[in-house]
Amino acid sequence: MNRKIRILIADDHTLVRAGLAAFLKISDDFEIVGEAADGVEVIETARKLKPDVILMDIAMPKLGGLEATLEIKKMNPDIKILVLTQYEDTLYVRRFLKAGVSGYILKKAVTTDLITAIHAVAAGGMYLYPSVASSVVEGYLGEKKDASSEDPYETLTNREKEVLKLIAEGLTHKETADILKISVRTAVAHQENICAKLGLHSRFDLVKFAIKHDIIKVDRSET
Repeated sequence: MNRKIRILIADDHTLVRAGLAAFLKISDDFEIVGEAADGVEVIETARKLKPDVILMDIAMPKLGGLEATLEIKKMNPDIKILVLTQYEDTLYVRRFLKAGVSGYILKKAVTTDLITAIHAVAAGGMYLYPSVASSVVEGYLGEKKDASSEDPYETLTNREKEVLKLIAEGLTHKETADILKISVRTAVAHQENICAKLGLHSRFDLVKFAIKHDIIKVDRSET
């Protein structure tokens, strides 16, 4: 008998987590080993439980899905991450693929497509929901090769991306430092480096940049 695929569900909505868990438990192939409601919790839970696959939401409190992915892949590259979200923006998909995820599927596809995706990524493969795959290919083929087409977000280090997300969401330097387990002075230094790299001059500029580049969403009522 094959070992069950151990799954960690990360989503900030309790009902979504419960629904996913109930749906996946129908299959004898899966074992739900844990749940997480925010990016910090999913990192800590992944470190403790070492799941085979994480179903990763994008917009979560504290650290988001992208920031959590960067930390988890650095911590344990063997953990497969399957993004499960409502967002099919090409920019999101590219950022997550660059961060090392194994798949990207939309919440509206939570049927047999999700089961197929989990099996694919657990076996070491990739899975992109059809509409997402098409947009990625079209974006790649139409992409300009000059520097102006580059994503300025990608000039930041992983830690700077984390700090940017937290500061843009209104957290203080102290709160940011506590979440990331760094000193306040280091958090301030990271913000200064972010501003220098992006040509920004204030916290307000950081917030505008984060919204414009889809790092945070103004309306967080739905993920």
